[in-house]
Amino acid sequence: MRALVADDDRVAARVLQRTLERLGLEVVTVHDGAGAWDLLQHDPTIALCVLDWMMPGADGPDLCRRIRRDESRAHVYVMLLTARQSREDLIAGLDAGADDYLVKPFDPEELRARVQVGLRVLGLQARLAEQVAELKAALSQVKQLRGLLPICAYCKSIRSDENYWQEVDHYVSEHSGVQFSHGICPKCLEKVMKDYE
Repeated sequence: MRALVADDDRVAARVLQRTLERLGLEVVTVHDGAGAWDLLQHDPTIALCVLDWMMPGADGPDLCRRIRRDESRAHVYVMLLTARQSREDLIAGLDAGADDYLVKPFDPEELRARVQVGLRVLGLQARLAEQVAELKAALSQVKQLRGLLPICAYCKSIRSDENYWQEVDHYVSEHSGVQFSHGICPKCLEKVMKDYE
């Protein structure tokens, strides 16, 4: 999985990069908001971003808003990293679209734990997307009976679109995937038994 680190503090960016690489992530690092946005637009494999709040080009909250407006990037897990600690800043960061918020100077173990939460969320999103795709594929294969069915009043055969008459159970099976098991109802059983008397 690929992660993006965007921080104009090169030392902090290197520490972030190493911490994420220890978690098995492939990390790409940039040092300004414009570079981060350019990379996000051209690399659809980036799934997790750690963005510094204050950067030249575009700040962290601005990048969050851009990511959330772009449907193709909506799945990206975004962590804001900042020295801002006030409740208002936290709310502003989350309102901008960040999934998590970490205060500088950060503890590498706290970062690790928060990134693991992000990876779990991304894993759940990926599984959900797979299940949705499977469901859509299954729904597209479901055949449905609709509209008016021309049926013979005497033998109960159904006329197909090709003007071919066939038994009800065959027609319904072909158009719905329903399978039939045949039996005999009490009324018909009584009639058949009278024929054998």
